[in-house]
Amino acid sequence: MTFSKSLNELLAIAKLDSVALEKLIRIAIAEDLAGATDVTSVATIPENQSAVAEFRSRKSGVIAGIPVVCAVLEICGITEYEINKSDGEVVSENSLLLTAKGETRALLLAERSALNLIGRLSGIATLTKSWVDEVADTKTEIRDTRKTTPGMRQLEKYAVRMGGGTNHRMSLSDAALIKDNHIAAAGGVVAAFSQVRAKFPSAPIEIEVDTLEQLKEVLPLKPDLVLLDNMSPQQCAEAVAIAAGSCNLEASGGITLENAKSYALSGVDYLAIGALTHSAPVLDIGLDLRVE
Repeated sequence: MTFSKSLNELLAIAKLDSVALEKLIRIAIAEDLAGATDVTSVATIPENQSAVAEFRSRKSGVIAGIPVVCAVLEICGITEYEINKSDGEVVSENSLLLTAKGETRALLLAERSALNLIGRLSGIATLTKSWVDEVADTKTEIRDTRKTTPGMRQLEKYAVRMGGGTNHRMSLSDAALIKDNHIAAAGGVVAAFSQVRAKFPSAPIEIEVDTLEQLKEVLPLKPDLVLLDNMSPQQCAEAVAIAAGSCNLEASGGITLENAKSYALSGVDYLAIGALTHSAPVLDIGLDLRVE
């Protein structure tokens, strides 16, 4: 299908792939219907009954996923809606996010998929903001990982951006990240780096190290970025001194909200936080229906 012009503009601004989004939403709705029908709505709601649906936050947080809700509504045949809050906004409890009007059955078909998606994405954005706020007065950026829900990577990484975080690789083809298993398979870090550089000369290369000695070994290779795996804040500070600005440094592993500031003060460029997407709680958002 073709989304409305206004929604396509929203998706373009958000840098969301409309084709992939439609595919995901249709999978969600098909899963809900399981090839049959909504027996409750068909039995209790007249075919042409109209209603107004209000999407409201039940808790305070950062909103992400308004264009996604609009896409769910349009796929379900609802084209009359008004956006009341924008993605990236911090909202209080019971804030009106979006109002939609249409056939009651269609609104209820859209309800669960829409709420599942916006609740998930807003939860990620809210958690991300708490990390970003923790390191706000440092140069360090909070960055996500590929630890995302299968099929939802573009949306979950979008939610990270709405919370003020930055994205690492969207896919394995975006850049090389040479980890311990690659090093073992290639016969050493120098061999692994050389093979990547030879086969993909323009690809950015990041190398994972877990000791300062390994860091010293890889710096002459001139990687674009070095990932400091499971190092303490003090070790990260030593790594910053050793690298002396020759490449960007990213800390990963053992980082919590409680010690994030200590890691940021070490001078690293990024904190890689898998929890942004794999452990974010859902932000409670509900739909209130009013029959006309």
